[in-house]
Amino acid sequence: MTEPWLRGPVPGVPPLLQPVAHALLMSQEDVARAVDGLTPEQVWQSPGGSATVGFHVAHLSGATDRLFTYARGDSLTPEQRATLATEARLSEVRPALEDLVTKWNQTIDIAIAQLRATKEESLIDPREVGRDRLPSNVLGLLFHAAEHASRHTGQVVTTAKLVRTVGA
Repeated sequence: MTEPWLRGPVPGVPPLLQPVAHALLMSQEDVARAVDGLTPEQVWQSPGGSATVGFHVAHLSGATDRLFTYARGDSLTPEQRATLATEARLSEVRPALEDLVTKWNQTIDIAIAQLRATKEESLIDPREVGRDRLPSNVLGLLFHAAEHASRHTGQVVTTAKLVRTVGA
């Protein structure tokens, strides 16, 4: 299958934000392929002490949501802070993979909608990140969301391959 960046522009997304949209869509597709057929045990297996597939999929949703919130110029909601706190103990809670993937897909849909609504002239508008209000800008946050998603997607793909070989 042709990768998203080779399929042409994502409709409605400004030209300068196409790479962000393409990276997020690539992540969405790669995660879906990587986790297909994993058992619940495999989703929460931690080969060599690494983070689990389940953690990475949940973190993809939470982190992308948080970064896009900051890009809008908003602060995190209490619900987003609770999601962040829950990420630290996902291996105890062990949500179903289907729920994690559904949430990731919803996060992508919301992110693409936000990209469509983002004006290119706002890309260098300053933004603050976190409680310490660290400096960034709209483009920096959106780019980081894309590269962060790509990084964790690679970890999903690799960890899924590892857990499939354990006990095989």
